[in-house]
Amino acid sequence: MPIDVRLMTLMQWLSPGFPVSSFAYSHGLETAILEGHVRDGASLQAWLDCLIVHGTGRTDAIWIRLGHRASGNADLECLNEEAATFQTSRERKLEAEKQGRAFVQTVNSVWQCDLPDLVLPLGVGAAARHQGIDIDLVVPLYLQSFLANLVAAAQRLMPLGQTEAQRLLSQLHPNTLTVSRASDRQTLQDVHSSTFMSDIMAMRHETLSSRLFQS
Repeated sequence: MPIDVRLMTLMQWLSPGFPVSSFAYSHGLETAILEGHVRDGASLQAWLDCLIVHGTGRTDAIWIRLGHRASGNADLECLNEEAATFQTSRERKLEAEKQGRAFVQTVNSVWQCDLPDLVLPLGVGAAARHQGIDIDLVVPLYLQSFLANLVAAAQRLMPLGQTEAQRLLSQLHPNTLTVSRASDRQTLQDVHSSTFMSDIMAMRHETLSSRLFQS
């Protein structure tokens, strides 16, 4: 896709300034750091790599493409019910729903879409179809945004310099692209996750007495 208004729109949607409050969520990473499972750049990279290849990154890539393929709002609403059942904790479900609702409300208002409330990846996929944005650009850039937000969260929770953070992100690019390409051939039957420690950390986060993040 050439550099045009559609690419600029996608960059706007996935920027930290887009009003979905992504900065408020750590996706269970806060608990993982507090309990010592993530303690430095190397362990953070391993944690995020696992999320992309075997966990939320992989499943979000599939949901984005399913949202893009959906034939209408009725289809999207059925997919949204499925996506909600795959959330492994109350906080994860609220994270996906709150960010998705905020995203949909904004794109409906600014880009004249008519989308129902959806979890975030479905909303992004459906909005991309509405705006004619190449889905093969949407998926890897969405995953990059997801990772960048978690790295930013880690920088608030542990010693992690800016240069190390950017090096870490760049080293995640190959697997991010691999997961993105693989999702083009996947369907609803391929949605599954095996990042059990991440799921447990998300569940434990709900009971923390003091915390910086909502998940």
